[in-house]
Amino acid sequence: MSNRRENGLHTVERLNASNLSEVEKLYTIVYNKQVVPGYFAKKYNTAFTGIGYTGYMAYNPQGVPIAFYAVIPCFIKCGGEIILAAQSADTMTHPDHRNKGLFIELALTTFQLCRDLNIRLLFGFPNQNSLPGFVNKLDWQVAHTMDCFIIHAGSFPFKTIMGKIPLLNKLYTKYQQHTLTHYFSKQTGISNSVFENGYGGIYRDESYLKYKAYGNTSVLQTGNSLLWIKFSEILLIGDILVQPDDFDDMIYTLKKLARKLGIRQIHFHTSPGTTLHGLFAMRFNSTPSFPVIFKVLGDDLQTGKIKFTSADIDTF
Repeated sequence: MSNRRENGLHTVERLNASNLSEVEKLYTIVYNKQVVPGYFAKKYNTAFTGIGYTGYMAYNPQGVPIAFYAVIPCFIKCGGEIILAAQSADTMTHPDHRNKGLFIELALTTFQLCRDLNIRLLFGFPNQNSLPGFVNKLDWQVAHTMDCFIIHAGSFPFKTIMGKIPLLNKLYTKYQQHTLTHYFSKQTGISNSVFENGYGGIYRDESYLKYKAYGNTSVLQTGNSLLWIKFSEILLIGDILVQPDDFDDMIYTLKKLARKLGIRQIHFHTSPGTTLHGLFAMRFNSTPSFPVIFKVLGDDLQTGKIKFTSADIDTF
């Protein structure tokens, strides 16, 4: 497939190392905020799969970026087989160019690129605004809905307050590092907990975990348990390796740390049916969160046994 095409109204160009800065510009226009410089360059450099920059940008005749869609290649282990897959990720359209079919055009162009690259399966976690477009216009299938468990730590939210002031945020970062010193693990991530239940999921080998370092996450060890986490206004658990008998002690320690760090809530998203889902469901209420959708490219893959946790979502 050609990496560039024009139709008189706009130009479509494949994502590459040279136009990544245009993604940042479009993101700022669409969301009225900025990402950390280099964020998209790291996010879409999936060389560990043998494939990189899998998506397209649209430009108006003046060369201004007006729409973007891309997927993130990875490997999924399912049924004893490791397959090349990709996660549907960023979808952006300039406010002045919405409702013109750009999202559908870029998505279909990206799907054909995926077929050409032998990507066998696409998956995603769209929000409620994007879901109808994927299902009704692009023929994705909804597999299930993840649940979000919210644990209230009961702390005064001083992290949020200090994070808004640069000098205080710098002091807070040092305080956070000191508080967590004895809990930090040298690991950059953890293996996928869903495999322990016989389910399929993202194959997190060393290469994948090295790639995921762009997300600025940490691994904590409490007793014999390992937690892959990310800090923001909340403490987001990506995944956990824990024995059921150790679960309550692990949660107790995590809540204590959240209080010390001025974080009021701990969140964890997971597919139903896993051991972790059961352990959380026995103790905490949940709310439906992300729908899990699939698009099978080519052969007939069975997706019913594939599960996910927070760590598998591209924003983690």
